[in-house]
Amino acid sequence: MAKADSTIRVRLTPRSGRTELQRYENGVLHARVTAPPVDGAANTALISLLANLLGVPKSSVSIVSGASSREKKVAIAERTQNEVESLLRGRFAAPVAEAEA
Repeated sequence: MAKADSTIRVRLTPRSGRTELQRYENGVLHARVTAPPVDGAANTALISLLANLLGVPKSSVSIVSGASSREKKVAIAERTQNEVESLLRGRFAAPVAEAEA
């Protein structure tokens, strides 16, 4: 049985100093890429970044809406919504301070 597709909201900042995922808050993943928003270069960089993070082929990640906007809706095949959200929450969870003895 194939896994259900999932979607995430992404706020993308192109022409950044580095390519990175910054944070996941209020259901929105904030990402930065060095690529410019020209000829889909920033979107391609975002797809590569997400595919790498989620362990899926680039062909499993697609921009559903907002291709020419900073606010995007991205679909991920081969991962359930719960898997994606759990991975993002785990990656960006605040570190737990050690209890003082």
